[in-house]
Amino acid sequence: MTRRSNFLRIAARARYVTSVCTGSLLLGAAGLLNGYKATGYWMVRDMLPLFGAEFVHQRVVVDRTRVTGAGVTAGIDFALALTAALCGKERAETLQLLVEYDPQPPFDAGAPERAPPAVVEHLCETRRAELVAARDAAMTAAKKLKRL
Repeated sequence: MTRRSNFLRIAARARYVTSVCTGSLLLGAAGLLNGYKATGYWMVRDMLPLFGAEFVHQRVVVDRTRVTGAGVTAGIDFALALTAALCGKERAETLQLLVEYDPQPPFDAGAPERAPPAVVEHLCETRRAELVAARDAAMTAAKKLKRL
């Protein structure tokens, strides 16, 4: 059994199939987001439709058995949402207080829609090679999925 087939076998039985940040591309490449709403890291979220996913602009998206989180810091929101789904709201609120999660960032540049354009442009330029490689890999994976 290949790693991919083992992963898909486990995913088929899982209560939730989840990812945070660019992990949504891995779920998509495995065919696990086709027909699902999902989110992911802002620099690659436009690639989700290649895998049949509907991008939703939220930090956490729960669609049936799929739970996806946006960028890496959305992982805390993701963990709280999943805790609420599995253990109830009170347990999630207890966990939130335990870790004193009360985000009040000193700047409002945590999303490309609010960050200064020069900051967005600079980051896109410095990550251009990685983005091209990610897009190429996503296109290749999407083509392979269509052949299955």
